[in-house]
Amino acid sequence: QVQLVESGGGLVQAGGSLGVSCAASKPTLLLGWFRQAPGMEREFVVSVSSGGYTNYADSVNGRFFISRDNAKNTVYLRMDSLKPEDTAVYYCAAGSYFSTNWRNYDSWGQGTQVTVSS
Repeated sequence: QVQLVESGGGLVQAGGSLGVSCAASKPTLLLGWFRQAPGMEREFVVSVSSGGYTNYADSVNGRFFISRDNAKNTVYLRMDSLKPEDTAVYYCAAGSYFSTNWRNYDSWGQGTQVTVSS
């Protein structure tokens, strides 16, 4: 099982930007981000394959941008034009195929808090 370590996140005002990153312990076919707000189910944000193919949730498309450095087994998520509804714990996840269902991912990071104030 791959180990995932997230970093980044924090507090920002609405309209601002934040970045989070996720380092995997070994090469992984698919890496993605999910988020979970209090009392809510874990929600798909974006995923990227080792070949650079991406899949964004409609709610973040055009505001969030994922990139991947395969040499470092690391993905970077830049979040622009943040909204209060983006507030959540953001989790990095590793999987074997594109899916927006968190149950189809095999490994998870510990999560990092992103808070957007209005």
